[in-house]
Amino acid sequence: MCGIVGIVGTTEVAAALYDGLTVLQHRGQDAAGIATADRGHLRVHKGNGLVRDVFDEDAMRKLEGRVGIAHCRYPTAGSEGDDEAQPFYVNSPYGIALAHNGNLINTDALRREVFEQDRRNINTESDSEVLLNVFAHELDTQKALTPESVFRAVEGVNRRAKGGYAVILAVLGLGLVAFRDPHGIRPLVLGKRTTPAGTEYAIASESVALDVLGFERVRDVAPGEAIVVTARGEMFAKQCAEAQSLTSCIFEYVYFARPDSMIDDISVHKARMRMGVTLGEKILRLRPDHDIDVVIPIPDTSRADGARGRREEGLPRVRGAAGAVSEHLRHRHAVVGRTRRAQPHRSGDRTAARLRLADLPGPRGPGDRRRRPQAPGPQVRQLVLQRRIRHRHRTGLLRAHPPVAFGRCEEEAAHRVLTVAAT
Repeated sequence: MCGIVGIVGTTEVAAALYDGLTVLQHRGQDAAGIATADRGHLRVHKGNGLVRDVFDEDAMRKLEGRVGIAHCRYPTAGSEGDDEAQPFYVNSPYGIALAHNGNLINTDALRREVFEQDRRNINTESDSEVLLNVFAHELDTQKALTPESVFRAVEGVNRRAKGGYAVILAVLGLGLVAFRDPHGIRPLVLGKRTTPAGTEYAIASESVALDVLGFERVRDVAPGEAIVVTARGEMFAKQCAEAQSLTSCIFEYVYFARPDSMIDDISVHKARMRMGVTLGEKILRLRPDHDIDVVIPIPDTSRADGARGRREEGLPRVRGAAGAVSEHLRHRHAVVGRTRRAQPHRSGDRTAARLRLADLPGPRGPGDRRRRPQAPGPQVRQLVLQRRIRHRHRTGLLRAHPPVAFGRCEEEAAHRVLTVAAT
């Protein structure tokens, strides 16, 4: 699970790619990177850490170009070393950089094929590097660099690669390439905006990235479809795999995607609300005389489900305390575009305003002693934790009560939770 974004613009795109990554940061906090294409050169900067930690002013200044891709990594395959940060790059043919979200299930077989048949070396344990070399080989066999040759190369990738994948590539001499696996397991959405200098295109994992950057959401990339956007802003699209039934990853709707995103024409927030309705109806059907006292959403993304489920069950408006602190803090730390920290580039006022609207209340520095909430979420009075809370000035928990479960057995902790929730 990673976040990817690519832009073909009429001006430099590095700053917009940075802003896009900040709102996709919830999709991966292990590493981040940007690659731009500029006058026959691919310029890549990447490293471990959050977006704000990987890029400084000097790095952003060097990322010149009007075509670029960006990636934030959630490690699911390979190791956690900085050598597996993306985008990955190969210099043959032409010069190609790749940003990939997904997992291949035949990585080992492909790795052997790439080495023994394609005569290419894989330098890391990442399936993304394998996928890049498969595409590079398929494109090389076309002996041409046109949208049609790219489509034939993607057809070759779809024949060989098995799994769920959404891919964006920057190809020197051509522009941007994006494609999605034949089942549409991983999300990918296309956006467009019109400027006085011409039309610009963006492709991203979630529509929220397009919203923040001022792009109009056009549509989702179809399963098995490939899109080519040339450096001149010409867009081409073609179905590069036999039509399959759309099988989007349910994890996107349950947990991973932001609630304000649209994936395959479905609102993530509304999907979660409907899940809560279904759960409430099921409980009433199977246990009409239930003795449920409190609905506790775990993880944080299930709040919408829990709220609707509670209404369906006719429960009182009671909020329980749960040990889902890590999820909340993960999302708080993920949103980086805060006005209280200088960004390594100069964003336009509109983009900065959109970032502020997308932001969540975040932790402040240790010198800021202003009152903070006692714990993530209003009215939460206790935390079900057993370990000592550390670094309170960073997490916003300066006024947190002692953990509920500390020094208590399970029955005592459960009784304490219900007592606190009812007060």
